[in-house]
Amino acid sequence: MTSFKNSPLQQRGVTLGLAVIGTALFWLTGLPLPFLFGPMLACLIAALAGVPLRGMGQVSVAARTILGVAVGASITPDLIGRLPQLAFSVALIPIYVAVIGLIGVPFFRKVYKFDWVTSWYAAMPGGLQDMVIFGTEAGGDPRALSLIHATRVLIIVTVAPLILTLGFGVSLNNPIGAPVTTMPLHELGLMVVAALVGWKGGERIGLFGASILGPMIVTAILSLSGLIHVRPPAEAILVAQFMIGIGIGVGYVGVTLYELRRDVTSGVLFVLMLAALAAGFTEVAYMLGLAPPVESFLAFAPGGQAEMTVLAIVAGADLGFVIVHHLTRIVIVITGAPIAARLFRVTDRAASDRGSNNGDTT
Repeated sequence: MTSFKNSPLQQRGVTLGLAVIGTALFWLTGLPLPFLFGPMLACLIAALAGVPLRGMGQVSVAARTILGVAVGASITPDLIGRLPQLAFSVALIPIYVAVIGLIGVPFFRKVYKFDWVTSWYAAMPGGLQDMVIFGTEAGGDPRALSLIHATRVLIIVTVAPLILTLGFGVSLNNPIGAPVTTMPLHELGLMVVAALVGWKGGERIGLFGASILGPMIVTAILSLSGLIHVRPPAEAILVAQFMIGIGIGVGYVGVTLYELRRDVTSGVLFVLMLAALAAGFTEVAYMLGLAPPVESFLAFAPGGQAEMTVLAIVAGADLGFVIVHHLTRIVIVITGAPIAARLFRVTDRAASDRGSNNGDTT
């Protein structure tokens, strides 16, 4: 493997080459979502084999703006008019997050003996990057948090399409967008501006998830103003899928056997718990007549916002409905987790644990 250990540019070249090969194999064999699963599986196998891959950096971040624009374009006057109808299903989200925390924190703390901060942020169903950043700042283990959340996203992205196709009979070959050659040039230009202004403007004001939420907000304004009427072109959505696949696979670079036994295994078991909870809330939403089954499933699936956006698009689901629920979950976790952690003195407990451990060893 030493021949691959060169400059970051060369490592990215290897990563990109493997991702392209994975995509081509999935495409030629007719497997589903080749631009997502192809690079994801190829990079995952290479990472576990010890190949020193490297993510695409700002290129991957830029690709996420495409999904932000796609979501923003789905926020139409019709969706705004439906918000009162969504209130009851959205009201289930805070309960959902609270139950996840009540089950997840004791699981990571008591079963796998993580410190309080790591246990807290490992259990929170927020974005991978956000939970790792907040957990690290609070004194948690960044590597463990990264692997646990990467495992959550990996499994959700892998299993959710199977549930959609086998359980709900949904085809995943719905049109993801019109070809770029058929779209009005002025709307394409507005989307590019919305992506860049929303992304960089969001970063400037400290908006969490700026690469998605910033473009989403700007595009939503343009959509509600009647200036944008279509989602980004199909080619752009495929690029976003490709970059997401690479990002998930590269997350396992350098993983050790100990990390596989503890961090990854705990992430797998926790996802099984999340799946049971998601199934329960999906059934409640459907039985109460709050949403159709596919939309209910996608709304409560505990994946990342970017990944669930892709699945909602390829499944032909009501993107606005799904994203309203995921945005509510993300906002609750992002704003509530640090506040709740302070209220429950999670950081103090972690410091106490570390102090006790130091005393035991000296």
